[in-house]
Amino acid sequence: MSRIIAGAAGGTRLYSVPGDGTRPTTDRVKEALFSKLESYNIIHDARVLDLFAGAGALGIESASRGAHVVHLVEMNARAAAVCRQNADLTNKTLDKTAVKVHHAKAESFLQHESAGRWDLVFIDPPYDLAQRKLAAVLELLVPHLAEESVVVVERSSRTAEPEWPDGLEWFSSKKYGETQLWFAEPSY
Repeated sequence: MSRIIAGAAGGTRLYSVPGDGTRPTTDRVKEALFSKLESYNIIHDARVLDLFAGAGALGIESASRGAHVVHLVEMNARAAAVCRQNADLTNKTLDKTAVKVHHAKAESFLQHESAGRWDLVFIDPPYDLAQRKLAAVLELLVPHLAEESVVVVERSSRTAEPEWPDGLEWFSSKKYGETQLWFAEPSY
């Protein structure tokens, strides 16, 4: 079972997706990731998008740490149901509706999304997602990014660097065992 590490809902235990359908980000990686994001001063009052959300742990951690609104996007029905449970739990703990859930494919959500621009985006697809499919998601994301946004892509450390589309450029990466985090920002 995962937990919210810090912030207003810190210590809250989150529901997990049953079975093998998702691969939760470990607490060690999550702590390092959020430490880095807080050094960028990007979380407070941010509009956060969590694509391939799984149980929603990354987006929900952002809500606990002061994000204004978080949208969790998950296509797997069981995982989306767990996202809803975790969103309800977090919204109740925070006493506001900060976390919203969308049962949709990342590509479909981005093609129909009109809720403004995102300050922080997490993309944590299954490790076996083909590079070209990830590249397509990144390309669809670019027009929805705020000017000084940060995009975090989580992949297997055995996977090649993502193919960055025009308008998005890599600026940092960090490896944690089997996990590789890639950080990118708009280049326009």
